[in-house]
Amino acid sequence: MRYFIEFSYNGKNYFGYQIQPKDISVQEVLEKALSTILREKIKTTGAGRTDTGVHAKKMFAHFETEQELNNQFPRKLNSFLPADISVKRIFKVKDDFHARFNATFRTYEYYISLEKNPFSQDSAWQHWRKPLDIHKMNDACKILFEYEDFTSFAKLHTDNKTNLCKIYKAEWEQNGTELKFTVSANRFLRNMVRAIVGTMVEVGLGKIQPEDVRKVIENKNRNSAGTSAPAHALYLVDVGYEFD
Repeated sequence: MRYFIEFSYNGKNYFGYQIQPKDISVQEVLEKALSTILREKIKTTGAGRTDTGVHAKKMFAHFETEQELNNQFPRKLNSFLPADISVKRIFKVKDDFHARFNATFRTYEYYISLEKNPFSQDSAWQHWRKPLDIHKMNDACKILFEYEDFTSFAKLHTDNKTNLCKIYKAEWEQNGTELKFTVSANRFLRNMVRAIVGTMVEVGLGKIQPEDVRKVIENKNRNSAGTSAPAHALYLVDVGYEFD
C-alpha cells in the first residue's frame, strides 16, 4: 500500500531534504523513524528537494508498506522525530500516485527584515542597511511571467533535464518592517528562488532596473543574475495535488 505523508520541518540543522552521502538530511531522519516503528526498511520519495538550511511549512512524500496504518500513527511517528520535524497527517493513496510527479504546483515564501531584528535572525534575511524599492521589485516580477527558460537562475552543473518552468505567481508584499516574496510554479530548479530573490534585491537597491531582468533571463547564464539570497529565510509553504 502506498501512503502519503504531510510534514513540516525547520531546515536549520539539515543539509537539505534529500539524503546525502555524509551529511544529515531530513529524509534520512524521517526514514529512520519510519523504519524503526514499522520494523522494516522504509524508503520515501519527496515532492522535491530543498537546499541546505531551507525550511518547509508543508512538504509531502510517499512510501510503501504492507501494514495498515491507523489514525494514531502520525502521533506515534512524531514521538520518534526531533523537535524540528513534525508530521501533520498520513493517508492512503493509489499505488501509482507519486509525490513528485503528480504535484501540480509548488509555492515558496521568502522573508526579508527591513530593520535589525534579533528575533528574526534565523527566519528572515536582515536587510536593513539600505532601503529597498518594493514597487520596482514588483515591476520586475511581472517580467518573470513572460518566460519559461530560467537557466539564469539555476544552480550550475546539476542533472536537470530541462530548465523550463511555468511561474504562476510572483509578488512582494510589505507588512510593517517585513517583506514577503511569494512565488508559485509548476516546478523549480535548484537554487532558483534564492537566485530570483537576489536579483530582485538588486532591482530594489537600484543596481539594475526592472527592465534589465529581461536581459538577465535571456542571457541564460547564471553569472548574469544576482547572488543567491541566504537560505535560512526561504520556506516551502505548499505543494498542490489533485487527490480523488
